[in-house]
Amino acid sequence: MTALLRTLSAALVVALPAQAAEVTSFELDNGMEVVVLEDHRAPAVTHMVWYRAGSADEDPGVSGIAHFTEHLLFKSTETLATGELSETVAANGGSDNAFTSFDYTAYFQRIAADRLELVMRMEADRMRNIRFIPEEIDTERLVILEERSQRTDNDPSALFGEQRRAAQYQNHRYGVPIIGWRHEMEELDGDDAQAFYDRFYWPNNAVLVVAGDVEPEAVRALAETYYGVIPANPDLTPRARPTEPPQLGERRITFADERVSQPYVLRTYLAPERNSGDQETAAALVMLSELLGGSSATSVLGQKLQFQAKTALYASAFYSPTSLDATTFGLVVVPAAGVSLEDAEAEMDRALAEFMVEGVDLAQLERIKFQIRASQIYAEDSVGSLARRYGSALTSGLTVEDVEAWPAVLDAVTPDDIMAAAELVFDRNKAVTGWLTRSVATEEVTQ
Repeated sequence: MTALLRTLSAALVVALPAQAAEVTSFELDNGMEVVVLEDHRAPAVTHMVWYRAGSADEDPGVSGIAHFTEHLLFKSTETLATGELSETVAANGGSDNAFTSFDYTAYFQRIAADRLELVMRMEADRMRNIRFIPEEIDTERLVILEERSQRTDNDPSALFGEQRRAAQYQNHRYGVPIIGWRHEMEELDGDDAQAFYDRFYWPNNAVLVVAGDVEPEAVRALAETYYGVIPANPDLTPRARPTEPPQLGERRITFADERVSQPYVLRTYLAPERNSGDQETAAALVMLSELLGGSSATSVLGQKLQFQAKTALYASAFYSPTSLDATTFGLVVVPAAGVSLEDAEAEMDRALAEFMVEGVDLAQLERIKFQIRASQIYAEDSVGSLARRYGSALTSGLTVEDVEAWPAVLDAVTPDDIMAAAELVFDRNKAVTGWLTRSVATEEVTQ
């Protein structure tokens, strides 16, 4: 590492606080968790409500109901007309949206700080007062089916990813697509949405995150006024999901589609998630993914496959630590022209085997840590990103303390930690290897 890099790295270590925004957290009497990220640099605020309910919390047979319910919450309540919430936010110069994941559903507004009470009142209203109107159910069902058509059914890579997940998770709900299986989506109705809503949409199953130009006590007062009056659900039960049985052998899939323009190899291994109070293994896996495939120009796979062997156009590795249950560590190789998928996979395995012998390049590890420190500082410029960091963590089994400790945990990772994590994860008996390839259309074959 150059002297300049060492100097900059040291400067970033000094500059990096545990959290640039002032963090305050508390709980309302009804069990709703509240996190306030105080940042007065701009007169704006991000207001988010996160529910500990995602697609992996659905009952069998109603896949997609978490996402469908998210859509329906933009319809009418007892006091708001359909679309009125979004129209009101827009009329006040703000924006709003929502998203569903395996582990959570979140709703948010970005707006001027002096409009916080307005959006909080409307968001609290739809926490318990949404109306499921049959005509709107039918219309919105067509919307989500069209969304599946555009984002999944018309994208062979998305279909391939869906099949890979289904092979990876044979019992756990992570194997079911967030948007749902089409044949089950077609049957979703108002009763399904009402049941999901009545089960999960309660203050004691929610996290409120308010970030921006706010004072914690003012947020507390507003939260108590609008959310605190909503009763807790005394029958709320701990999250319980089907347990994945031990995987005893590698699973393989080949997905062929005439629309595929670029074949590739994808392998994912079952990997531990980031756990509260025990984040070290997840941190080591983050570093491992960056070392193996973070940058084509400097990563192990990029150097060995793209620049030395010249067998790949692209090679990467990925790992997402924020997950309530066991997640995956993945490798991707796009073969160069004239290289078969079989040869591309063999070259990937050769590069991995060499890495396990050669170990971690210390200069590369320091470079990655430097980049992570820098990215954490840059992330402080976006209160929306900070709000998402806390909301996703708190709805995935982590705590405020875990979020604040995470930068230091990452920075403390050693080469031995990384190699131990690699030994733990790189077990072919816990892997799914997939080939996405191009099939030839029937009419092309017969001509």
